[in-house]
Amino acid sequence: MKLDQATVLITGANRGLGLAFAREALARGARKVYAGARDPSSVKLPGVVPIRLDVTKPEEIAEAARACGDVTLLINNAGIAATGGFLAEDAIAAAQRHLDTNFFGPLRLTRAFAPILAANGGGAILNVLSVASWINGALLGNYGMSKSAAWALTNGTRIELAAQKTQVVALHVGFVDTDLTRGFDMPKSAPEAVVKTTLDALEAGAHEVLADEITRQVHAGLSANPAVYLHDIVR
Repeated sequence: MKLDQATVLITGANRGLGLAFAREALARGARKVYAGARDPSSVKLPGVVPIRLDVTKPEEIAEAARACGDVTLLINNAGIAATGGFLAEDAIAAAQRHLDTNFFGPLRLTRAFAPILAANGGGAILNVLSVASWINGALLGNYGMSKSAAWALTNGTRIELAAQKTQVVALHVGFVDTDLTRGFDMPKSAPEAVVKTTLDALEAGAHEVLADEITRQVHAGLSANPAVYLHDIVR
């Protein structure tokens, strides 16, 4: 699909990658950009429509669906990332928090907006995933688990929504230079570069985006022997 004259809803659009998506959507001629945030007053970008949207709250998602019936592109960007593996003391609670935002959030939004996209000609859904969808370790165990689940969600909904001509796109990327990764001493991609690569691929009809070199390397290593996912993510 094309961004020109599109109506876009971005979750977590007040900062980081979501803010970069909002800026680029406007630059590409989007007719309207809804900027979802838990606190709409935190949305400062001129030209967007701030909406209250916590992806863990079904009532706020239902209200967004009622208010944003013209959406043609849904970008499921909102997410959380905390360190810790599966054997940490708080692992169960941490897993539930990550799943609630990073998996059930996109699932709730997809279910709410799929009928709207169908009514508006099909449109597209873009899910922000991670290289950690494929490779994991103690540093980001629960985060990676939630992104693996979101990858499965993306692949499944792509098939389910094909009949209504909805393009479903998975964005896989390594560390992006945002507030979310401030505490990680790793090479990071500029959010603007990630967004431009992703929206170029979306407009070209792609279903999957490998947005940086580390992601392309890990993807190539999935079928290696030994497979890349047999090693820790920090290697």
